[in-house]
Amino acid sequence: MPITLMTMQQENFRLVHAASGRSPEIPEEDDVYGWLVGKWEFAVTYYRAKDVSDLNLKGEVQFGWALEGRAVQSVWAMPRQLEQSPDTGEASDMLGTTLRVWDPAIRAWRLSWTNPVRVFSEDLIGRRIGDEIVQTGARSDGAPARWRFTDITPDSFRWIGDVLLPDGETWKLEAEYLVKRIQA
Repeated sequence: MPITLMTMQQENFRLVHAASGRSPEIPEEDDVYGWLVGKWEFAVTYYRAKDVSDLNLKGEVQFGWALEGRAVQSVWAMPRQLEQSPDTGEASDMLGTTLRVWDPAIRAWRLSWTNPVRVFSEDLIGRRIGDEIVQTGARSDGAPARWRFTDITPDSFRWIGDVLLPDGETWKLEAEYLVKRIQA
């Protein structure tokens, strides 16, 4: 592949943005997301408050250290990037990124998710609670949101998204993904 100004600019961006690992400023016990670095695939069982397990929806997510190791960024795609086309239906139109930045003042991670395909965003705080990673915050419309990493192993996890109903007590399942590692 010939080297062009564009490929040089992309490589410079990658070198400035990407990091080889966690910053020493983040205590090891607070490194909630570093284990995710790599490439993963997922099957969707529940999406937009509907059981979609029969639709066989698949996607991929890649995680990497960023910003001198002070952040972990991910890019989520459904369908997988190689399977996307102009005909992708509304049931499977997720393409977005999450930036997780360590905040030592609150000893937790500040997350910002954006999906430009659907013009949707969420701002959350993430931390380990027991055996789970729990991220809570609000959507761009103000609705309280919660995302949880459960059933965590080195090579798999379950990712569950809920929204808080107006009663202020009941969480309603909106999304569930079964995720497994395909590349470290």
